[in-house]
Amino acid sequence: MDSLDSLDSLDSLDSLDSMATIAWVVDVGSTFTKASLVDVASGEVISRGETPTTSSTDVMHGVRSVTAGSAAAPIIACSSAGGGLRLVIVGYERTVTAEAAYRVGLSAGAKVVHVAAGRLDKGGIAELRASSPDIVLLVGGTDGGNSEVLQHNAVRLAKAKLPRRVPVVVAGNSAVQDDVCALLSGAGVATIRAANVLPDIGVIAPDSARAALREAFLTHVIGGKGLSRDPGFAEIVRMATPDAVLEGVRVLREVADQDVLVVDIGGATTDVYSSVHRYDDPTVRPEVVGQLRHARTVEADLGMRWNAASVIDAAARERLRVSDNLPRYAGSLASRPAYLPQSDAERDLDLELARLAATIAVRRHARAAHPGEAPRDLTEVGIVLGSGGVLRHHPAELTDGLLRSVVTDRAGGWPLPRSPLVGVDTAYLLVVVGLLAQEGERCHGAARAVAQRLVAELPGR
Repeated sequence: MDSLDSLDSLDSLDSLDSMATIAWVVDVGSTFTKASLVDVASGEVISRGETPTTSSTDVMHGVRSVTAGSAAAPIIACSSAGGGLRLVIVGYERTVTAEAAYRVGLSAGAKVVHVAAGRLDKGGIAELRASSPDIVLLVGGTDGGNSEVLQHNAVRLAKAKLPRRVPVVVAGNSAVQDDVCALLSGAGVATIRAANVLPDIGVIAPDSARAALREAFLTHVIGGKGLSRDPGFAEIVRMATPDAVLEGVRVLREVADQDVLVVDIGGATTDVYSSVHRYDDPTVRPEVVGQLRHARTVEADLGMRWNAASVIDAAARERLRVSDNLPRYAGSLASRPAYLPQSDAERDLDLELARLAATIAVRRHARAAHPGEAPRDLTEVGIVLGSGGVLRHHPAELTDGLLRSVVTDRAGGWPLPRSPLVGVDTAYLLVVVGLLAQEGERCHGAARAVAQRLVAELPGR
């Protein structure tokens, strides 16, 4: 297969001459590939398009299709095709370092498919292998604290013969990281070192591990999923899609100078993102693990198609009312993930399913993760943004009501935002903001301009 003739390298946006100021910003999703043509000087979105993701043949077919007509423009992309980034956590204590790594993994755009805590044994290795990870995040001990479990688990992983040469990101006790990395590398394991995710009790340091996970995703995962035979695909992808969205949320909060909550209702998962200024305060350390100021949770049992039936089960556990016809409708969707409602009655059922998925996902995001831990403080959230096809394809009056029901859910067990603006990211601009923000100084202004447009278009502004 031929690669894209106009493909530019990672640094190409910074090296374009003054006449070449446009770029395609592309999200290769599991169902649809979406593209925006952006003026990287002004942040103007010139045009948009989308097409079904061509995973069954080659994802670059869809990328070419959706970017046709502007062959001279370079492409930057994110991807969640092929299941996104599957991450396994191997830590020391489940409620301390493993929990810290779990939160960091989610914030890095990963789907955490397994968490192992304590000393790995033969059964633990079998469970790890069965979860089919793309990457292993190995953590354990605060800096200068316990090192024995981290070293023991490194030995086990070195002997495990992980499938497809799965890379290991080492982000544990800094006192033994050199020895751990040397051990793994010596056994032929692709190893990336990062700063400890939990250098001290109550302090999560996510940035280094997030960067290492992104590096591992780009270097070892994207090319290994069989999504494309074209080497150009690996060249255009900068990060996993959820990582791009979280970066977009960070910029949006900065531009709006308000806390932000985003609910992304997808076909397989419902993801919730929040950026909260309170956790910028270094004196706020009420829990053993602590809270991330930019956080993401992934609810793999809450999806509009593949996992629709699981939404009904989760609603029952949450004691949320479900209409009589919804269970049958939800049960029919897993076998037809591209299905669109064919009548007003089905539209109403689809919106009810979305409301349940969003409500449960936000409850889980905001509630305390463990006994004794405080709920996530979302009381100062000023912007609530919805995302996903089910919200984008329905009238604003219906989607606005859906989102407002989520943030007025007094039975959820979490403190509610006081008076947020509510809207839907109908043009998938958060991904555009997040990808542009990572493209160097030249594109920072464009990222902020797109974020400002998103804020300006919110109802009530």
